[in-house]
Amino acid sequence: MAEDIRNIGREHNSWREKIKSRVRELRQNQTEAEATVWELVRNRKILGKKFLRQHPIVYSFFKRPLYFVADFYCAEAKLILEIDGSIHSLQEDYDFQRDFILKQKGLTVLRINNEELKDIARVKVKIIKALE
Repeated sequence: MAEDIRNIGREHNSWREKIKSRVRELRQNQTEAEATVWELVRNRKILGKKFLRQHPIVYSFFKRPLYFVADFYCAEAKLILEIDGSIHSLQEDYDFQRDFILKQKGLTVLRINNEELKDIARVKVKIIKALE
């Protein structure tokens, strides 16, 4: 979920440190689906594009700094890969609003359902098409 980071700088750690800490935690506790996609895209394996995992995307909402953590982000293509597990069926409105905000920032969101990962070759083709 989006987190309000206005008051974070008033604590011991700055808001940047708070985000960095959260991102590290997510990287250490990645899901099996995220690990599968990471192996697929890491080290520029797809079209020579660099992907970052668990990358924070900071934005402002009524002058309030907020952020999302993208599962995977390719800055060169402005592409976000989101791996959707079963929880996403319960938060469709949140995902819709998040995608809208990210599109306003000029980013493209490609959602990959966990079920799609059963055919990794098809997922790779889907990512390649999004990158072109």
